[in-house]
Amino acid sequence: MNDFLNHIFLDNPVQDYLILLGVLLFVFFVKRFISKGLATILFRLVKHWSPQIEEKDFIALLLRPLEYFLLLVTFMLTIDRFTFPQVLNVHVYNKITLQNVTDTLLSLAFSMSIIWILLRLIDFIALVLEKKADLTEDKTDNQFIVFFRDFFKAIIFIMGAIAFIRILFGPGLVEKIVAGLGIGAAALALAAKESIENLIGSFIIFFDKPFRVGDSVKVDSFQGTVEKIGLRSTRIRTLEKTFVTVPNKKMVDSILDNLSLRTQQRVALKLELGSEAPAESLLNLLKDTRMLLKENPNVLAGFTVNLNDFTRDTYSIQIIFNTYIIDGNQYAALRETVTLGIIRLLGEHGLKLPNNTTIVNISGRPELS
Repeated sequence: MNDFLNHIFLDNPVQDYLILLGVLLFVFFVKRFISKGLATILFRLVKHWSPQIEEKDFIALLLRPLEYFLLLVTFMLTIDRFTFPQVLNVHVYNKITLQNVTDTLLSLAFSMSIIWILLRLIDFIALVLEKKADLTEDKTDNQFIVFFRDFFKAIIFIMGAIAFIRILFGPGLVEKIVAGLGIGAAALALAAKESIENLIGSFIIFFDKPFRVGDSVKVDSFQGTVEKIGLRSTRIRTLEKTFVTVPNKKMVDSILDNLSLRTQQRVALKLELGSEAPAESLLNLLKDTRMLLKENPNVLAGFTVNLNDFTRDTYSIQIIFNTYIIDGNQYAALRETVTLGIIRLLGEHGLKLPNNTTIVNISGRPELS
């Protein structure tokens, strides 16, 4: 038995192969339990960040990456005592041997497992922040989290790509690429000037918050509700229900009116009466209109009701008041209530709107009456 275990096969004793196989099988069957244990320990360290996150959600994110990482590390530590068989160490290409290829593959696999774990950690941090953002009414925070989650993932991918290039081609190529990026970045910055300005605009929107998702805004000739704030542009659903894309640079540089931040709305009505209306009736109409507005709980104090102007044919009365009502439907209902009340007052006081009709006489010359 000892002779069999000590028998040299491919430059290594059979005993070492059996140990490698046994360790890998053992780790393969217990990797899930070990990974769950590690994930549970990590969760207890970070659970105070967000009590809303459940342990199963955290474990579901890290379980598979930890399993593969654990199995890979075990394999690398165990195989480190092996001597690479010289009979297999053939030249694959030029001076590259099979041992170089296997070492490179192991390094790539190890790097990929680290990147996988980092990406899952970024997902977890984003999940924590999203749970907190869901407690607020502002939906911009959610898009802000998604933006930075993707941003940091992109950085991890770039770092991973650099690590892969270094493993495959050595540090010399990485230095050349980094040096070339200095010149290329300047040319790229000039070519993508508008895109960079829009990206900077998105950062200004996220941090300065002149508007949020769900706000009703007016910029230039467009008015509508903000549905999405992206890296390059902002999407607005207009009053005509069209979907307008406005570059973020324009959203930042233009004069923008955030209608959702209004504390009051102004109502301005103009009433014209015929010139035959008696002065006493006009005075009573003004008095009753003021009483009508005063008794309405949605009309704020400080309203204006007065005889504003007159012409040969009409008297012009202006009615101006403010209200705390911001919602469009309720605002329209208030205007309707006030307008109907004024119409009733006109009937009570026997007042009529001017009746300008065109009459054609016998000569064919039009006259107004």
